Amino acid sequence: MSYPLLITTEDIPRFTALNGNVDVDKYIQFALIAQDIHIQNFTGTNLLEKILADITAGNLAGDYLDLVNNHLKKMLIHFAMAEFLPFAAYNIANSGIYKKSSENAETVDKNEVDYLVEKERQIAQHYTDRFIAYICNNSSLFPEYNNNTSEDLDPSDNAFSAGWVLNKYDSDFVDGYERRDID
Repeated sequence: MSYPLLITTEDIPRFTALNGNVDVDKYIQFALIAQDIHIQNFTGTNLLEKILADITAGNLAGDYLDLVNNHLKKMLIHFAMAEFLPFAAYNIANSGIYKKSSENAETVDKNEVDYLVEKERQIAQHYTDRFIAYICNNSSLFPEYNNNTSEDLDPSDNAFSAGWVLNKYDSDFVDGYERRDID
């Protein structure tokens, strides 16, 4: 069964640092993962399913087409890249897991990969913030956005998927600073 994507296979190499010579089979599953995890988190189940149904039927148009082209594609491209980067150097085959190397290249360390992932997440975050502002101001154009039920995923209006956990502070600390008596 084919599962529709909001982007084409050319979008990721066109709008990121991914080399156009990278085989599509190496990264396309990460676009699907990013769509299922990140995009659905912000659109909710019903809006994403409506858009995907319209794509499958070939009748995505109007406000929904604008939403995809101006917001969701940009988010998905960079979320997909953030999901792909940690796996980019590896090849999993029948005989095991291999890390690719080249005579003319130097492999990067984990910190460098983490940096690239974080940069992609920051770009995706920017586009997500813009999407949230747009959808909150135009939710009447997309009735599916607010009508999720039961096991449907409700849309998050918070672009930060992980937040601060605030604990009650010790009485010796006020606003995060240690209280000290002045002599």
